[in-house]
Amino acid sequence: QVQLVESGGGLVQAGGSLRLSCAASERTFSSYATGWFRQAPGKEREFVAGISKSGGSTSYADSVKGRFTISRDNAKNTASLQMNSLKPEDTAVYYCAAVRSVIAVVVTRASSYTNWGQGTQVTVSS
Repeated sequence: QVQLVESGGGLVQAGGSLRLSCAASERTFSSYATGWFRQAPGKEREFVAGISKSGGSTSYADSVKGRFTISRDNAKNTASLQMNSLKPEDTAVYYCAAVRSVIAVVVTRASSYTNWGQGTQVTVSS
């Protein structure tokens, strides 16, 4: 099981930017599809962005498309989520997730992921 640790959350004003990082414990991180999810108080966890194990394919929720960018560096066993033009509705706990993947596809369903980080809080003030 790969262990994931998120960092980079914080408080930012609307229109600002944050970059979240996800550090994986295994050198085989390149075998894992990776995704970012978020959960706001009183709401279900939702998909934000996903990236295939090779980094060649990505997918985004409509609510963040054009503002967020997911990337990964398999040599460093990390994944990142660059968040620009943040809105108050982006406020949530953000989670990094990973699942071992035989083929290079993007995984968007939370139930498909087997490994989760502890989450990092992102708060966007208006």
